[in-house]
Amino acid sequence: MFKTVIYTILALFAFAGNSVLCRMALMDNAIDAASFTSIRLISGVTTLALIVAIQNKSFDLKLSGRGSWSASAMLFMYAVCFSFAYIDLDTGTGALILFGAVQLTMILMSVLSGNRLSLYEVLGFLVAFLGFIYLILPSISTPSVMGFILMIVAGISWAGYSLIGRGSVNPLLDTASNFIRTLPLVVLLFLFSMTDIQLSLDGFLLAVMSGAVASGIGYAIWYRALQGLQVSQAAVVQLLVPVLAAVGGVLFSNEEISLRLVIAAILVLGGVTVVIFGKKTVLKP
Repeated sequence: MFKTVIYTILALFAFAGNSVLCRMALMDNAIDAASFTSIRLISGVTTLALIVAIQNKSFDLKLSGRGSWSASAMLFMYAVCFSFAYIDLDTGTGALILFGAVQLTMILMSVLSGNRLSLYEVLGFLVAFLGFIYLILPSISTPSVMGFILMIVAGISWAGYSLIGRGSVNPLLDTASNFIRTLPLVVLLFLFSMTDIQLSLDGFLLAVMSGAVASGIGYAIWYRALQGLQVSQAAVVQLLVPVLAAVGGVLFSNEEISLRLVIAAILVLGGVTVVIFGKKTVLKP
């Protein structure tokens, strides 16, 4: 259990870092969305392949039996839709749509597969989501139709990628294989967007950091964490990402600790705690 907690915390920090890096790159027009996605995925492939090669003392990376094309498709759809959606959405609105779609998809799939939520899990979800909404409320605005659709697709895709990852036996190899399988789709994305390339050194470096560390290593850690998490737990803990991003702003960007952040953190942490430890009282169908 202790290892699962550590892996989960590390993965959530990676997710928060990804959001920050993506916003920094796209909102400052340092790079276009297609290039950001392509460089992000290629950087993830490079980093993971290097780690696997060092670990196995061989550059012979075999995809057979590792990862899946369905997981790779989900990964690519999440990455590309996430990047393009943030062109039209502000931070708070994008986070609300993304994590709302992730929670609903994972919970719905869990229920449809026969898992019933306990009373405490339902209450924990409601409290955590209330804290999440309270935190991002000041920055929520009416989303564009295209941005809304793209972020919904991104959320559903990420939920699918996470659900597939619960069956991972070797998280590092599975994640590496999933990233490698996205390369044909990356080539297609490049061909369709090559006339609209906008690239600066800052944008390139932000995309590399997002792909190599926050995505490549971060997603491998997430697959490892999923081995010890129930679906409901994996869904709700991700609501901590905006809280961690806000705390990061306080620690590294000299932002002030607001009462809103404190209240939201208490609500989200409290809700997550209830979901993780309260699973005995089952709701009757």
